[in-house]
This record gives sequence, structure tokens and C-alpha cells, in this order.
Amino acid sequence: MKKNQIDFITLGCSKNLVDSEILMKQFEANGYKCTHDSKNPQGEIAVINTCGFIGDAKEESINTILEFADAKEKGRLKKLFVMGCLSQRYKAELEKEIPQVDKYYGKFDYKQLLADLGKAEVPSCYGKRTLTTPRHYAYIKISEGCDRHCAYCAIPLITGQHASRPKDEILNEVRELVGNGVKEFQIIAQELTYYGIDIDGKRHIADLVAEMADIPGVKWIRLHYAYPTQFPFELLDVIREKENVCKYIDIALQHISDNMLSAMRRHTTKAETYDLIKRIRKEVPGIHIRTTLMVGFPGESDEDFNELMEFTRWARFERMGAFAYSEEEGTYSAINYEDGISPETKQERLDRLMALQQEISSEIAASKIGKEYKVIIDRKEGDFYVGRTEFSSPEVDPEVLIPATGRRLRTGSFYNVKITDAEEFDLYGSVI
Repeated sequence: MKKNQIDFITLGCSKNLVDSEILMKQFEANGYKCTHDSKNPQGEIAVINTCGFIGDAKEESINTILEFADAKEKGRLKKLFVMGCLSQRYKAELEKEIPQVDKYYGKFDYKQLLADLGKAEVPSCYGKRTLTTPRHYAYIKISEGCDRHCAYCAIPLITGQHASRPKDEILNEVRELVGNGVKEFQIIAQELTYYGIDIDGKRHIADLVAEMADIPGVKWIRLHYAYPTQFPFELLDVIREKENVCKYIDIALQHISDNMLSAMRRHTTKAETYDLIKRIRKEVPGIHIRTTLMVGFPGESDEDFNELMEFTRWARFERMGAFAYSEEEGTYSAINYEDGISPETKQERLDRLMALQQEISSEIAASKIGKEYKVIIDRKEGDFYVGRTEFSSPEVDPEVLIPATGRRLRTGSFYNVKITDAEEFDLYGSVI
């Protein structure tokens, strides 16, 4: 057990990761050594940042807490703290069920942990983070919460209403990170396209991204978690016209049948969704669209599912993830609908949808053979350097593998790479 060492474990999304990084910076300024997601945690204190989004994520969070609670009981850990979405929502239940945890914090009061350990916030660290990512890229969280109340989603129950960060604060954070060597920025929010609405009633995501792109040293900007309803089309102008804004957008669509979109409370229609995809592709030629789709929502008929398959075949998403509906307590669908579709049917539909996407992904990957792309190198792994094109976000999208037999490549540097081969999820290339 190492004195004055804190092991941070972050579960769930990149928005949680940013919170961990903010807290780690404060602890380091207070003289602690911090590790993140260590395979062999040895600190006297552990902080677990939990996810509470869907059943599997909650289970992973609880199992991780139990594992560290056991370590504490066996004397391998002095103090254990839990923060994040799961403890925001289930604090009272967790305190009762897992009392070995010294204290539970929610999504917004986690800095209180400093005071509880007899420390104070260090003002010079405001707006700063200890990056847990490779030093050439970082996540930028531009807002918290969500005003959309989709029937299946517990996020608004956990994080509350949409709250945009002030633009100057975000731009200063980007400048600070550029000064520390960051070149690539993943812009994240629960609802990216709503940015600014709570400030003056207008959407300012396009202005924000344009100003970010004008900061010297910002090489790539990538956008995550847009919402299809009332999409701000001026954002497409920025993606098309700013060279350092990647031709990439992550926009969860969930379904296509009007029956399902209405039941899910998505406030859009099948026709509007088709038109949106057509317009995005027309206004930003070559853009790669990442989406998330859901199967097995209450009331989904075979016809609804077949419409989703047809849409996926038509849209040819470059990146697509899918999941089966799981009931989340307190949500509109949990209160008002019966989860009447069997787990077997959900799984069968999910398998069919993902098999179709696998075909599409393979064809899209194969179409890149012989073409040249700008690639950033993330790491060296075995016999390969591993990098990404502008069309790939870290950890979730296909990578480019370059044999390490040739010239030495630098992590965080850009190279022009010719694609020589393709598999379903990865490309192979050689530096030109």
C-alpha cells in the first residue's frame, strides 16, 4: 500500500473521464500521486467513478465497488470513495448495501472529497486537468445534462437539465491543452447540438466549433453526440469549410419507424430522418457518420424492425453501434410500457442488425484500399504502429496498422499513409 497514492478507476463514458481528470489535477496539486485505471492498484485510497446508464454498466460499476470493498476489508486499502452517475442516482441504496465505502458522491459534488480529506481546492488548477489519454488528444466537455426526455433514457434523471459551459471557459481550456501538446480534440456533450440554448435561447455549437478551429495548434476537432431533431445545419458549413474540423459526426438515431420514434418520444419522423442523412451527406461530401440504434423497444413489431434493417442498408453508416432495449426504472417507458419482447427476440434482432452492419463496414473499409489518408499515430503495439484517420475517434472506431519494420514513427505525429489492405474493423497501410 503506497502512502499518498490515489488510484482512480473510471467507468462509463468520456464525460466521466473528464471529471476524473479534473479531480486528479486537484489531488496532484495537493501532493498526492494519482494513477488511472491501473492494472495493479496499490494506493492507500481508491476513487471509483461510476456509470449508471444501462443495466450492464450498472452491474460493472457495482462489481468494481465490491472488488475494492473486499480489498479494503482485507487491509489492502485504507479509504474507498465512489462518485459518478450510479451514486448520483442510487446513493441511499448503495450506502445501505455496500457500507465499506467511506463516502458516496454524486455527479456534481465530487470536489467535496478534497475537503473531506482535509485538503482545499487549488485555484491555479481551475480549468486544468491531468490527462489520462495519450498527450496528443483530449476530450472537451461543453455541457452537462439533457433537456430531451426520450422514453428509454435515464440520463436526464441522473444529470438534470442541459447546462452549457461558458464559451470563453471552453476556448481557454483548449488553448491551455494546446500549450501542453494536445493536437486533437473530441468535443463531447450529452446533447451537442443544444449548446447555448440555456444561455440566450440560441444554438451556438457552430460558432463554438468555428472559434475553436481558429485557435493555432488545433489540428483536429471531432464532434460527438449530436441529436437529430431540429439539427443546426449551420454546423455542416463549419465541418465542410474548416480543414481541421474532421468530416465526422456522431449522431444517435435509435430507430426509423414512425411507430417507434413516436413511442420513444424522439420528436422526429422517418421522413425527416431520411432527409437529414441525405442533407448531411450532400453538404459535407465524404463525411463519416457514426450512429447508435436500438432494437427490442416495447411494441417493436417485425415490420418496425424490417424498416430499421432497410434504413441501415440504405444509409450505409460508416460507424454503427446497436443495443437491445433494457428497462431503466423511473423512465417514461418503464412507467408506461410493458417490456413485452422476449430476450431471445431482442438478441436475434440485434444479431441480424449487426451482421448487416458488418457487411457494410467491410465494404466501406475495402473501398479505402489504394487511397491516401492523413493519419495520427496513437501508439506502437507489437509489430505495428497504430494510428487513426480523421474518420476515427479513439477507442471506438477502426484503426490503421502500419508495420513497424520501416522508418520510426512518432506518437502524436501525422503521416500520409496509403491503405494497402482492409479487414472488417481495421485498415493496413504504409507511410508514403
